[in-house]
Amino acid sequence: MSEIIDARGLSCPQPVLVTLNRVATVEKGTLEILVDTEASRENVCRAAQAKGWSLDSVDAVDGGEYRITISKG
Repeated sequence: MSEIIDARGLSCPQPVLVTLNRVATVEKGTLEILVDTEASRENVCRAAQAKGWSLDSVDAVDGGEYRITISKG
């Protein structure tokens, strides 16, 4: 089961920082990050991949929000 990080409503760079703080403490698994801007979507994806996480999917959900699924291990 994946863990959900809700970064909706946060201004950049907060969604990236929240994501990076969590990936720093997880050795392997799946995380789902919820964001509500295109900039946050792009920045979170790039930051997670830079830390060695795989980008599994990026899905647009209702209202201009995005669900980013990343995994490691």
